Amino acid sequence: MTVPKLTGLSPPEAERAVAGLGLNVAIERQYYSADVAEGRIMSQIPTPGTRVRHGWQVRVAQSLGPQRIAIPDVLGQSGRAADLNIRRRGLDVGSVAYLEMPGATPDQVLAQSPPPNASGVSVPRISLLVTTSLQAQAFVMPSFVGQPLGSVNLALLDAGFHMVM
Repeated sequence: MTVPKLTGLSPPEAERAVAGLGLNVAIERQYYSADVAEGRIMSQIPTPGTRVRHGWQVRVAQSLGPQRIAIPDVLGQSGRAADLNIRRRGLDVGSVAYLEMPGATPDQVLAQSPPPNASGVSVPRISLLVTTSLQAQAFVMPSFVGQPLGSVNLALLDAGFHMVM
């Protein structure tokens, strides 16, 4: 069967368009768009005209319309406060990276993307760079006394270590 064009349709309209074909529609992402009306499908995979099997899933991105929410300034806030501040505005927290900084206050937002008050943002998500305190690495090493070398080597490899002889 051939995938129909779903861009420009609302999700219920898209569901009806593929129902008789035995396909499924899944909204995987949502983006801001000044060009595509809110609630309408802006892209799809597989593309229209692609031949697929019965039961195939058509993944779509839905428009949130133009950006109406200001990007908050969470710099200097704790990671938890930043998370709450972002979610309270209806935005999502994207990736959070941690940076060990000697002398810095732990759990403090150093950077954010997009920056505060950014416009033309396509995704309602803010990624953060947060400080973390330096922690000494510690490992608990099991005793391998009396065990065969091969099983010890496998156990160490499974734990992410490499044995050097």
